[in-house]
Amino acid sequence: MALEAIQEVTQAEAQAKAQCEAAAIQSKQKLAQAQKQARQILDQARTEAQAQAGQMMAQAEEQAAEETRKALAQAELDCQSLKQQARGRLDQAAQLIVEKVVNR
Repeated sequence: MALEAIQEVTQAEAQAKAQCEAAAIQSKQKLAQAQKQARQILDQARTEAQAQAGQMMAQAEEQAAEETRKALAQAELDCQSLKQQARGRLDQAAQLIVEKVVNR
């Protein structure tokens, strides 16, 4: 009876060791799979973030270009206004110069 008990204990220990090893292998496989999925999710998130950043940069550049066009258009209007005012004063300036030259 003692020999059978020793054999049963030995078998139980062997089975427990095998189950432990199998569980360790399974755990490693699950960990590797989880790490692989995490890398894929991270790569996808990076790709999406880069795409969003590219879109945001394109929008910012478009807005900057629009603001530049508006500023240039306003500057052109201001220049035309100043030229018009200067032309209006041209006759007065010429008359003033003539008076100064004649009065000397």
